[in-house]
Amino acid sequence: MKAKMLTLLVPFLLLCCKSEKKEQETYTTGKTEKKDYIEVVTNLMDFVTVDTIKSGWNTFKYSNKSDEPHFILIDDYPDGKTLDTVKARVMPAFDKGMASIMENDMDAAMAAFGELPSWFPEVKFVGGTGLISPKKETNVTLKLEPGPHIMECYVKMASGVFHVSMGMVKEIYVLEEDSGNQPPEADIQITVSSTEGINYNGDLTKGHHIISVHYVDQSVYEHFIGHDVNLVKLDDSASLDELEAWMNWMDPKGLISPAPSGVTFLGGVNNGLAGSTHYFEVHLDPGNYAFISEVPSASSKGLLKTFMVE
Repeated sequence: MKAKMLTLLVPFLLLCCKSEKKEQETYTTGKTEKKDYIEVVTNLMDFVTVDTIKSGWNTFKYSNKSDEPHFILIDDYPDGKTLDTVKARVMPAFDKGMASIMENDMDAAMAAFGELPSWFPEVKFVGGTGLISPKKETNVTLKLEPGPHIMECYVKMASGVFHVSMGMVKEIYVLEEDSGNQPPEADIQITVSSTEGINYNGDLTKGHHIISVHYVDQSVYEHFIGHDVNLVKLDDSASLDELEAWMNWMDPKGLISPAPSGVTFLGGVNNGLAGSTHYFEVHLDPGNYAFISEVPSASSKGLLKTFMVE
């Protein structure tokens, strides 16, 4: 059962928004610096971006122009599995399972997810951005293998409906041609693991930082997916207990929009494969912050770490 549940989020590959085909472009990121990156914009419940990109190292610039918190999770799914296949084989189980979770009937939810196709364990979660609050943006750099991929966001509306079910899903194809890009040089290094939690080296001072996140391992937690790293700014009204509870999507109130009061999500990296390294950029102002994984009871696993920037 756990093997099937590991890929629970793959059902969200439905309702793909069709758009005019676009190739990877070169965008200007500063007054003088030129850099190849893939621009992704969310206006409401969408991912506006290119359809094909080169393989290897790529930087995604994600701008959340909506009024909801979002993230990008990139899935590498098996060859031959089309969105039509997913719609026919997955949607009934998805609908029943999520409805049961919102009604606090986990037995019925587990029974529904048990109907998911046997090829689900082949799906890999290969990265993306951490959570981003409304009107914020982030850059994340990761390495992608050739083949079909899916972008999704499964934050929930107040009703419990996942954003992916409202259109926040996008198919992209990664070409055999390599981008030729190299990863950036990080000044802060994070390691994340199921045994040691989140740890970091470097000085978290005010100003611009490039942060690397190395996945020492990856694990299946109580919510049937793995760990990631999200950066959160905390104001005086923020409650770490509320934040920690909210980060568990399997809680009927978890990942429900809006986010808990007093927290601003500034990005990070989404679920990655064991042994992989991902990078994100951030500008830190003075204040209180936390790194937190989207897992149940993160603090007990060492996956919630607070720090202060002076």
